[in-house]
Amino acid sequence: MPRNFFTLMRSSAPVGTAAPASNGALLEPPPSMKRDAADGVGVHLDPNLEAVRHEFTEEVETALQLRNVSAFYGSFQAIDKMTMPIPRNRVTALIGPSGCGKSTLLRCFNRMNDLIPGARIEGEIEFEGRNLIDPNVDAVEVRRRIGMVFQKPNPFPKSIYENVAFGARINGYSGDMDRLVEDALRRAALWDEVKDELDKSGLALSGGQQQRLCIARAIAVQPEIILMDEPASALDPVATLKIEDLMRELAEEYTIVVVTHNMQQAGRVSDYTAFLLAGEERVGRLVEFGPTQDIFTNPLDQRTEDYITGRYG
Repeated sequence: MPRNFFTLMRSSAPVGTAAPASNGALLEPPPSMKRDAADGVGVHLDPNLEAVRHEFTEEVETALQLRNVSAFYGSFQAIDKMTMPIPRNRVTALIGPSGCGKSTLLRCFNRMNDLIPGARIEGEIEFEGRNLIDPNVDAVEVRRRIGMVFQKPNPFPKSIYENVAFGARINGYSGDMDRLVEDALRRAALWDEVKDELDKSGLALSGGQQQRLCIARAIAVQPEIILMDEPASALDPVATLKIEDLMRELAEEYTIVVVTHNMQQAGRVSDYTAFLLAGEERVGRLVEFGPTQDIFTNPLDQRTEDYITGRYG
């Protein structure tokens, strides 16, 4: 299958500037991209400006490549012309204020927006050499290969065993189901806690355990990418740390894309970060993308720094 690579080279440019021009040259953000100190809002977005991208000396295999991706709900445009790579076997965090299109973008990756009447996607999301948005691509197969874990744990009203086996069974899995269930629960760091009570209802588990059960359910259908929409927002600090540790472990075998409002969490778990922002017209746009360390310590756009440091959002 075709593989794509992108190369980012680390930038040493200070905040508000950019690295010297190269292929896909980065230019100093013009005044309209910078935070207006007078209004203290920082949401002035010029739709004609391209997102700022950091440079980083690493060749990274690409799991997904977005090109000019826009999403609409009827006549309302939610996100506009987003272009960026999603690195393979890395954790990419999508950050930004509420309403900037993070969850909409995440749902574009596995065609979940198709289930919403009036929703449509434009542009290209390349996965294994094919455009996922193409209507000839089977959305069900896309969702098998690109799984999703939602904000609120949603185990089925079935046993722990059946929760994990369900997806594999309906997809026609004919191998050793016991081994598959155990392997998925081990990968989700839940096996040792539930191995003696697999017949217990998944709804009887704690919130953190339920979320790990949902991750095990996603893993069981053997996806290549796992999408997580604020997976720890409803959990206590101890359960949150377990989910974060699990994300880092899963990235050794899977590509992870996570939406989070928690800046500390994004800094702890992600390798790359994309900062999204919506202006007064409420259309989300990509402002900055790059290695998380650079985004958090050396952002190239003033609005990124303002959001990360809590000045707005």
